[in-house]
This record gives sequence, structure tokens and C-alpha cells, in this order.
Amino acid sequence: MHHGKSTEWKKDNAASLKELLGKWFFLLYSLVYAGFIFINVMSPKFMGIDVSNWNVAILYGIGLITLAMVLAAIYNHISTHAEELLNPKEKDDENK
Repeated sequence: MHHGKSTEWKKDNAASLKELLGKWFFLLYSLVYAGFIFINVMSPKFMGIDVSNWNVAILYGIGLITLAMVLAAIYNHISTHAEELLNPKEKDDENK
């Protein structure tokens, strides 16, 4: 029994832009995460400083998670817009 392709893959003209953006976001996140590791290694007492009810380590960790979600949302927005601009629509796509 042959069901055929579930989706038809076409050339993505926005792929190079998305790749470059992904690499820059990865580098940015890696630097922020490396800062977290560096502070923990060099000055663990600093991470233990209380800020309100939490310490710096917890706040930094929440910041890392939030940064990852924000970068993902920005990447998705820019990538979707780039795909719409750079990938031509076919007549079949418009009729659906």
C-alpha cells in the first residue's frame, strides 16, 4: 500500500537567512549562558546573594529560560516573514 508523500518539499529561498539568524542567536545565548557558568565558577557567593525572596542564581536561570523563549519567538517571526517574502506562492496554494 503506497500513500505517497505527506507534504511536498520545495526549495526554501529563506534558508540561508534563517541559518545565519539561528547561528547569531545561538552565539548570543551561548555567551549569556557562559556568563552564568563563569560567575558560578569564579564567584559562587555572588550567585547566593538574596534579591527579594530569591537569589541571583535563580533569577539568572529564569532569565536564561525567558531569553530562550524570546529568541525563539523572534526567530519564528523573522523566519516566517522571510519565507513569505522570498518563497513565491503557487496558484494551488492560493486556492486552498
